[in-house]
Amino acid sequence: MLAVWLALFLVSSGAPGRLGKVRHDDALSYLPRDAQSTQAYRLARPYGDADVVPAVVAFEQVGGGALTPAQRAAVQAAASRLDAMSISPAKEAEGTPGAGEAAGVAGAAAARFAVDGHAAQFAVAFNANDPRLVAQVKRLRAAVTTLTAGAGLVVHVGGPAGQSADSYGVFDTIDGPLLWLALGVVMVLLLATYRSPVLWLVPLAAAVAGLTVAQEAAYLLARAGGITINGLSQSIMLVLAVGAGVDYALLLVSRYREELTRFRDKHNAMAVALHRAGPAIVASAGTVVASLLCLLLSVLNSDRGLGPVAALGVLGAFAAMVTLLPALLVALPRAMFWPQVPHFSAQPKPRTSWWGKVAKAVAARPRATWIAATLLLIGMTAGLAGLRSTGLTAADQFPTKPDSLRAQDVIARHFPAEPGDVAVVIGKAAAASGMALVLATTDAAGRGADPRVVGSWARFDVPLPATPDDPTAQRAVRHLRTALAAVPGAEARVGGLAAINLDIADACRYDRDLVIPAVLAVVLLVLIGLLRSLAAPLLLVATVVVSFGAALGTSWLVFRYCFGFHGTDVSYPLFSFVFLVALGIDYNIFLMTRIQEESRRLGTRDGTVRGVTVTGGVITSAGVVLAATFAVLATLPLVTLIEIGFTVAFGVLLDTLLVRSVLVPALAVDFGERIWWPGGP
Repeated sequence: MLAVWLALFLVSSGAPGRLGKVRHDDALSYLPRDAQSTQAYRLARPYGDADVVPAVVAFEQVGGGALTPAQRAAVQAAASRLDAMSISPAKEAEGTPGAGEAAGVAGAAAARFAVDGHAAQFAVAFNANDPRLVAQVKRLRAAVTTLTAGAGLVVHVGGPAGQSADSYGVFDTIDGPLLWLALGVVMVLLLATYRSPVLWLVPLAAAVAGLTVAQEAAYLLARAGGITINGLSQSIMLVLAVGAGVDYALLLVSRYREELTRFRDKHNAMAVALHRAGPAIVASAGTVVASLLCLLLSVLNSDRGLGPVAALGVLGAFAAMVTLLPALLVALPRAMFWPQVPHFSAQPKPRTSWWGKVAKAVAARPRATWIAATLLLIGMTAGLAGLRSTGLTAADQFPTKPDSLRAQDVIARHFPAEPGDVAVVIGKAAAASGMALVLATTDAAGRGADPRVVGSWARFDVPLPATPDDPTAQRAVRHLRTALAAVPGAEARVGGLAAINLDIADACRYDRDLVIPAVLAVVLLVLIGLLRSLAAPLLLVATVVVSFGAALGTSWLVFRYCFGFHGTDVSYPLFSFVFLVALGIDYNIFLMTRIQEESRRLGTRDGTVRGVTVTGGVITSAGVVLAATFAVLATLPLVTLIEIGFTVAFGVLLDTLLVRSVLVPALAVDFGERIWWPGGP
């Protein structure tokens, strides 16, 4: 087994680097083929500029003030020189925002100066689908800084290309640091848990091996076109594989240590440990994988791709922990547990722990305990009333202001009449007059709507009243679509950046309403199959749902009043739900399978006390490890990752410390034998 895993690890060792080659972070790749913005993009390709996305270079004088003639000349010279460096300013048509169509036209005419004389700008055209976009924008920033050095100018690069580069560029550099930070956090927690200078290395090595093999599988699947991988799914796969893998390791090592006191032969001890802990680990991994695969029901490619990518991470961790980890453990002597070496004893001492005291206290007043815990959780859901999951504007996507947003600030201050965005309207040329009439009377059109005809299709570029991420622009797109749908024979599609954002938001809401019930159904079915009961699974699912609401409500209050965030990404509730429900049910599976095992000997009340006593420490450690690995996401410079990382970490701790240790045991004791209805333990 060790040789097999060594071979797999060597073959897969380059997977982290290869994954970046099949990653797609552009927003259009997230959408299904039947989305209006996707269809509009395909129809616009014959016009030659469908793939053009502008970067806007903005200039101000250092310290403020009007630009001097020398500074104006420096801006014009920079625009002229960029063409010779193969970075070409896009000549803007009179009064038309964005990059225009004539990318590659150099010259001072591309530079525009503010009416107040305090700023200047020009646009540079890029290919939106070029995987080198981040590197190209970085090169542009370096080139403009060099070309204007010594001129006393402050230079910022923004626009859609600049914002995309700032967002997607985060993922180009985080994978290595993210992995090392996650491993470092887990190492510290394992050292604190085991108090052994050696033992922590074993589960950590197995977790890294499982992650590496999972990344190779994800790369092969993405290369074959089976899934869409983006920076978010790649990061979540990493923390999920490490966190879940170490969780399974903690459960198995704990049971192995327990069995070593009962068996002289460590192979026999491992066989019994796998037999006893295996069903819970299988059920846990199966629940998480099945829940994640519910994301395959999504219409949004990014949601649908996250499911199998994250599931592969869990499967890799599971495979490593039930094959590689046991092989490593039995290959090493008992001394690896030093200084707490488990020696064989004909009469093992009964285990006592602080969790035993908690269990006895809960069992003494079970009904009052579960009522109080439930009321506390319900109270924590109060924050849901103010939760805003309508999406993040460009300004809200970053905890600190990147260069692209500084460019936008310059443009907003000195070019206040600048139009926000353009909606690309494409319909049948035969219906062009009808579409033009609708656009002329639509508030969103604002000004001229002259069509360009290519083949049987006519295109209108319609100015919008706000930037693409502004709800005002998205409402205008929705209004345009409604109005154009009434034009006979037009078959009109409305695309553009605002339309893409609108379609992503609509798809996220659809996915949320479809996937959340599916995940609950899967979790319930797994629990019914595992516990062979109806009452216990229904109660466990109810506790996890209430716990999720409490985590979401409390997290929003923290985001709003502590972090100063103004909203959440549209996908935030769905991703948080999938991870919290799938991972939160883990600890209930670990606990309830042990309670069920002990209840066969001791009865439900004493079995619950015994189950909490023997699993309390390891489940708490597992919860802290998983919470810590997800909390690593909160260190990244993107608000979406901060919100998901914080919510999952907080929710896992809530499940571990309150739901699993207090609420579930109290319900089990209060219901007694009825909790196993319609059967028995």
